[in-house]
Amino acid sequence: MKKWLLGISALSLSFSLAACGSDSASTDKTDSDKAKTTQQEEKNAKETKTDTQSNDKSTNDKNEKVENASKKDSSDKKTSDNKKKLVDVTLNRTVDGDTIKVNYKGEVKTVRYLLIDTPKIKKPNSCVQPYGEDASARNKQLVNNGKLQLEFDKGDRTDKYGRMLAYVYADGKSVQETLLKEGLARVAYVYEPNTKYLDTYKKDEQAAKDKDLKIWSKNGYATDKGFNGCVTKPKQSVSVSKPAQKSVTTHQSETHQSNSSSSASSSSSNSAQASPSAGGTEHFANCTELRKKYPHGVLSTHPAYTSKMDRDNDNFACEKN
Repeated sequence: MKKWLLGISALSLSFSLAACGSDSASTDKTDSDKAKTTQQEEKNAKETKTDTQSNDKSTNDKNEKVENASKKDSSDKKTSDNKKKLVDVTLNRTVDGDTIKVNYKGEVKTVRYLLIDTPKIKKPNSCVQPYGEDASARNKQLVNNGKLQLEFDKGDRTDKYGRMLAYVYADGKSVQETLLKEGLARVAYVYEPNTKYLDTYKKDEQAAKDKDLKIWSKNGYATDKGFNGCVTKPKQSVSVSKPAQKSVTTHQSETHQSNSSSSASSSSSNSAQASPSAGGTEHFANCTELRKKYPHGVLSTHPAYTSKMDRDNDNFACEKN
């Protein structure tokens, strides 16, 4: 009986141990599976992160390429816009400080300089303005110095008078800038979109103002509306005939008096012809004779003006080219 009970106890203990072993193995297997699952999830997460970073880098590279391409296009466009398209012309003659006549496509065309204004010497019904002669002479010197070229802006190429509007270059150097820097011109007649060099010209003008050069040397002369004042010409001296010396004999005295009277009459006649008088006129045989007295010619309002001496019909006779 005891043996039988001991056998049953041993058998029960064996079953219990077997069950515990099975539960332990099952638990170990479960823990192992969980560990593998966690490792796989971590691996998948790393791969996902790597893919995301790769995609982000690829996207950033694409965006950077697009941005660089856009910048390049913008830069190329800006370079293209700033590139000068110059047209070769030949000088016909200088009109004044900001106007010339050129030979353009087989025709003589008047060119008015864009964005600047100089004192005038030939404006109809107006006096000669201070520094007008200086501006005209300097302009003539510049446009005769090397290859002459024009540059047009985006807007109208002609004004209401039919004059071409352009930037002018002599041997590659801007004539407008030179006149502004030297105080012989002001920035004026600004009309969009013909404003390509406006900022540059304003800087040149300000530099001349800071130095009180020429048109800026007198307060109130150069204004936003133009120039104030006229050139004051020195008064012409009136020659007075010397009285004839008295002669010892009455006959000689009478002869000298007669000659003196004739000389005075002749002098008076010549004086009336040579000097302007209110409402009168002066007569000269040709421009050569006129320039002896008026070296730069005369305006249409001058007593010596005649239309036959104004061959280009610009209201200024016998001007020197």
